Amino acid sequence: MTDTPIGISTGCFYQTSILDALPSVRDGGFTLIEVCSFPAHLDYHKPDQVRRAAELMQKLAISANSLHAPFADHIDISSLDPRQRKQAVDELNLACDAAHALNARYVVIHPGPECACKPPREEWYHRMICAAGSLNDVARHCRELGLVLLLENMLPHLMFGHTSDMLFILGAIRETNVGTCLDTGHAFISGDLRTVVHKLSGHLRMLHLNDNHADKDEHLAPGHGAIDWISLMRQLRQWRFHGTFILELHSTPGNPAEPLAQAREARAYIQKILTGIEMSGPPVPP
Repeated sequence: MTDTPIGISTGCFYQTSILDALPSVRDGGFTLIEVCSFPAHLDYHKPDQVRRAAELMQKLAISANSLHAPFADHIDISSLDPRQRKQAVDELNLACDAAHALNARYVVIHPGPECACKPPREEWYHRMICAAGSLNDVARHCRELGLVLLLENMLPHLMFGHTSDMLFILGAIRETNVGTCLDTGHAFISGDLRTVVHKLSGHLRMLHLNDNHADKDEHLAPGHGAIDWISLMRQLRQWRFHGTFILELHSTPGNPAEPLAQAREARAYIQKILTGIEMSGPPVPP
């Protein structure tokens, strides 16, 4: 695992145009990224802007591991209204088109709406089925583009905010080009981090690495919160994880050097842990 690629999400520059952020990312020591789809950063509705970003990435020798699909209250893939679901799927498919143009490998998506209010109990199952159907449509579009769709575990106050919900939806999707992305901060707040690698092991393709103190989604650099990173990395090695790590850190408006410095420190911290684990001997089968 010491050769596990470690990249950075451009979400820490979400208020800055990607065309301005990319040179800073490269000069900061990163050539592997997850692209943030926030409109002020990269407006995926504008093919010309996406094309220019792809050209600049090629010039700077930066590769897109993934694109994070947009999320907002109005993008509700679980809506009981077929028209609203179609609008959400159409919006997500536009983002997938941008991922393809950027030569990304994965599209990371929240498998539920950004709605903190829980629906009535009698709606829950129907919304889960609607979400699975919407995601199946997006996964089909991804397959046609040569992309893999990854479902990200969500915060516990959101609809479908627990690992069991994501596994249900994953099982209901018919397309096979679908995996998972583990957000360490989300799982820690949900109380799932001790078991989530085991639960997702057969589907896990990448991790969003960020830290917190188990009370809010702080997006701290690994080692600056309360997550036990040694234990987590041992679990990943035990389950023979061979995917990618993406550092997903908080933004510092007007100071792009700060998140990049934190990211470099976090990369060295994770690599040191992985080296120590590798030197301790072969992994014990789960």
